[in-house]
Amino acid sequence: MPFSRGKKRTTSKIPKFNPKGLENQQDGPQTKRSSSSPHGARKKRTAFVDITNAHKISNPIKKKDPVKKLQKKVSVLSKNDVSLKSVINSEEKLEELKNVECNIEKLEEPSFKAPIPPHLLPPEIPPEFDIDSEHLSDSTHTVEYAKDIFDYLKSREETFVLHDYMADQPNLNSNMRAILVDWLVEVQENFELNHETLYLAVKMTDHYLAVSQAKRESLQLIGSTAMLIASKFEERAPPCLDDFLYICDDAYKRSQLIAMEISILQALNFDINIPVPYRFLRRYAKCVNAGMDTLTLARFICELSLLEMEFVPVRASLLASACLLIALVTKDLGGWTQCLKFHSGYSVEDLAPVVRKLHDMLISPPDSKLAVVRSKYAHKVFFEVALMPTVSLETLERFLK
Repeated sequence: MPFSRGKKRTTSKIPKFNPKGLENQQDGPQTKRSSSSPHGARKKRTAFVDITNAHKISNPIKKKDPVKKLQKKVSVLSKNDVSLKSVINSEEKLEELKNVECNIEKLEEPSFKAPIPPHLLPPEIPPEFDIDSEHLSDSTHTVEYAKDIFDYLKSREETFVLHDYMADQPNLNSNMRAILVDWLVEVQENFELNHETLYLAVKMTDHYLAVSQAKRESLQLIGSTAMLIASKFEERAPPCLDDFLYICDDAYKRSQLIAMEISILQALNFDINIPVPYRFLRRYAKCVNAGMDTLTLARFICELSLLEMEFVPVRASLLASACLLIALVTKDLGGWTQCLKFHSGYSVEDLAPVVRKLHDMLISPPDSKLAVVRSKYAHKVFFEVALMPTVSLETLERFLK
């Protein structure tokens, strides 16, 4: 579309769903400069000579005398020879100076190298516990830093230790929180978000409720806003704000969602890089080369624990380890190995109390109002792990001793 001179095209960065006027309007006809003379004759070129009409020029350029041209070339070459010799001499002097400087530096260098600080040394991993070297050719696995990354995440858990905050919430109870988490699982499934997004949203909701009192009618607003923040942190293409208003059935206004986003971020001091169990679960499953069916069973147990208030104070790495142990025993793949103990830092004695609580959760009758997680993992895509019979407590106890 042509534009008038001196004007810039203005574009809107925010899409309008119901535009009232035409989206693209012309600025008017553009006047062009005429390429011919007023009398119809062909316009002559004034800036450059027309090469096709070079033989018609009345004052042709005179040719230069070849003798004078040759004399000039000879004089230029002689001057170049002198300058070239001077350049070569200067380069030889520079090389001599460099050699002298190198000899001096070699004399000044100490005969020993300073030791590398311990915190900069790579972690010493015994060969039998090495689970990363097989992916050396794949840069996405970050083999050089994988152990350090998860050690760092495990150390950050101390910053995000929670307690049972429901006693400080006069308008809420554990059942309301479970309904909210069950709804967040449905939102994650409908929007096809990453599982890390779901876990982070639940963590942020719990951390916010631990420091701020909330009313019952604002609980869904808190959960959807936490999911929005988690999507911005975890997703490559997060849903927009209007999508979250839509899933809330327009119960809240845009300004309320933005205000709640500010409130949650301020309550968390803008530190939302919270360690979640799902990341540790995938890492620890790698230690025993667990298949996708075993990992999915552990994921089902871990995701089901999000509904229960008693697992809120449990550290993410410890919860992931306990879920994986139940999955390994259920699939008859053994118990807690030395490799798992090395990478997780937990022994069987550390896992036993959490494993027993998780087993009680699995054998308890399911609530009909909280059926999203079970129906999700009853699908063939998730190997129908929700339909598998729960392992007996006697079998579990044999691996907890």
